[in-house]
Amino acid sequence: MTNCVHDHSQWQARWGEGDQTGAVGHLLGPETTLKAISMVERGRTLDLSHVIEVGAPYMPPNQTPYQMTSGATARNSMKVRAAMGATNKVGANLERIEMTTHVGTHVDSLGHFSIGDYLYGDHNINDSVGDFGLIDLGIENMPPVVTRGVLLDVAGLDGGEFLEAGRAVGKDDLHRAYDAAKLAPAPGDVVCLHTGWGRFFMTDNDRYLSGEPGIERAAAEWLTSQDAVAIGADNMAVEVLPGTKHPEIMMPVHQHCLAEAGVHLIENLVLDELASEGIYEFCFVMLPVKFKGATGCPVRPVAMV
Repeated sequence: MTNCVHDHSQWQARWGEGDQTGAVGHLLGPETTLKAISMVERGRTLDLSHVIEVGAPYMPPNQTPYQMTSGATARNSMKVRAAMGATNKVGANLERIEMTTHVGTHVDSLGHFSIGDYLYGDHNINDSVGDFGLIDLGIENMPPVVTRGVLLDVAGLDGGEFLEAGRAVGKDDLHRAYDAAKLAPAPGDVVCLHTGWGRFFMTDNDRYLSGEPGIERAAAEWLTSQDAVAIGADNMAVEVLPGTKHPEIMMPVHQHCLAEAGVHLIENLVLDELASEGIYEFCFVMLPVKFKGATGCPVRPVAMV
C-alpha cells in the first residue's frame, strides 16, 4: 500500500507475540458457552450455510471452482472385488473433491491476509507461509465456536429489500441496527450482517460476484473494539466491494480483522430466515474443519433458538 503506515502495537500487545488463535481463543470460554446455550428455549436449529455444489460462485483467478469426480463407483468396485474372490456383491461409491476452501459458506483463517509481510500475532509471510500451506495461523488453530450470535439486519437501510453493490455499511448504520434489534454489543459475540445480497447466490452469480454491500473499515474497527470474535455476512467478502477508497486501498477490512485484530471472517452466510422471522439473538454454533495449514475451511454454522 502506498503512503500507508500501520501501527500494529495495540494488537501485538493484547495476546502476545506468536499467538495463533486470536479473539476466539481468548474471549470465549465456559461462561460464554453456558450463557449462549441458556438462550436456547424452543430447541429449533436454523442452518446458516449454503449447499456447496458445482456452479457455486467463486472469484477467479485465485479461487477455483468446486468440482467432484467419482473415485470409485459401486458398479465398478463390485467387479474389482468379485475378481478378487468376493461373493457378497460389495459395491462402494467414493468421490474426489477439488475446491478452494473459500467456496461456499466458509471461515477465513487468521493467516489468510497480510499487511505487507506482517501477519497476525507478529508472524510474517517469510517464516509462516510454506510451499504446502500455512506453517502458522492455519485454520486448525481455530477452536470450536459456541457463543451468542447477533443478527444486524441492514438490508432495508435504503428502503429496499437489499443494499446495492458498493454500498458501505458504516458505524452509524451498525448502531441503528443494534437499536432496531434492541441489543447491545457484548464480548464474545459473532456478528452476522444481513445485507440481502445473499439472494443472488446461485440465482445470479455474475451479479453476486460483481461487487457487494458490506462494512467499511471504520465499522469493522468498531466491531472488533467491542470484542466481537467473528464477523460474518451474506456476501462473498463481508466488506464492501468495491471499497470506499478503491483501487488505492483494497480489502482493508480483511487486513484489519485478520491481520491486526485476530477476528475471523465468515462469508456466504444464509441469513434470510433469521431476518424474516426477526430473530436477532441466538446461540451460534460453528465447528471449523481442521485442515492443517489451510487459509480457511467450509463450515456449517447454525443458529439455535
